[in-house]
Amino acid sequence: MMQRRVLVLYAGGTVGMAPSDEGYRPMTGFAEVLRRQFAAGAGLPDWAVVEMAEPIDSANLRPAHWQAIAAELVKRWEAWDGFVVLHGTDTMAWTASALSFMLLGTDKPVILTGAQIPLAQARSDAPANLQGALALAADPRIREVALYFGGRLLRGNRSRKVHADRFAAFDSPNCAPLAEAGIGITVHHDRLLPPAARDFALPAFERAAVAVLTIHPGLSAHAVEALLGDPAVRGLVLCSYGVGNAPDADGELLTVLGAAIARGVVVVNITQCVTGRVAQGSYATGAALARVGVVAGGDLTLEAAFAKLHVLIARGLTAAETRAAFGRALCGESG
Repeated sequence: MMQRRVLVLYAGGTVGMAPSDEGYRPMTGFAEVLRRQFAAGAGLPDWAVVEMAEPIDSANLRPAHWQAIAAELVKRWEAWDGFVVLHGTDTMAWTASALSFMLLGTDKPVILTGAQIPLAQARSDAPANLQGALALAADPRIREVALYFGGRLLRGNRSRKVHADRFAAFDSPNCAPLAEAGIGITVHHDRLLPPAARDFALPAFERAAVAVLTIHPGLSAHAVEALLGDPAVRGLVLCSYGVGNAPDADGELLTVLGAAIARGVVVVNITQCVTGRVAQGSYATGAALARVGVVAGGDLTLEAAFAKLHVLIARGLTAAETRAAFGRALCGESG
């Protein structure tokens, strides 16, 4: 059987950084360092590495970077059997979510990974993460965007960074791992996405098109109105209490949300809780949001809701079309 070929795209992040007087910064010549350390060996596919022209410190990530990363993959799509994207951990789950909606119907593995300690430093977790990602990116049964970190493969649009300083930095609270590594790698094939028609889209993103608002005690209608008063804002992710509750006693707040929805802003509701889902009809406080036109986000993570809304808006959908599409599971992001 012909050895499968995997392309590694270095987008940036801690994995490729080196110390400086001002903290870690992207090192020069990282691709060559990677090639030397991971020469082809037993159990690894045939692989090559390319670097983004300007590696990203993930804290500086903007939606436009998603388009740039996806474009690098798509222009090489037919030449490779799978892809590994090396990315900074702070926003890796955001990018994994966005790529899943941009590369709908992917017929190859796209695995994001990185490290908590740079590859060139002692005790780095980069070798284990990269080796596992390479092995999984060569598995033809995986046809989705996923994130491999700390010995587990997670659905990309279900993943979240949950630990700032542990090697097992990521989890997918509402979705079981797709694969787990021990002495061998166990892939849970029944959890993988089934084949789907390819529907790739690399739209141009408007940086401020989607905003995030966390409901908190004492939130004022004036603050919400100021946020939604920006004409660039076309979507809002509302992070509410519990199963989707907001203060229905504040009629002014609901009026502001309703007015924004009436003029075409798509408002979606997700829970602040780590696990569980939004059910806006369970309490009167949630039902009030439904009455003004807020879309229930089910068990979507913040990262997935934000990315899904951004991609749908950037694809040119109307507000009504965006609301309808947001309510459908497109690539395993909700259950």
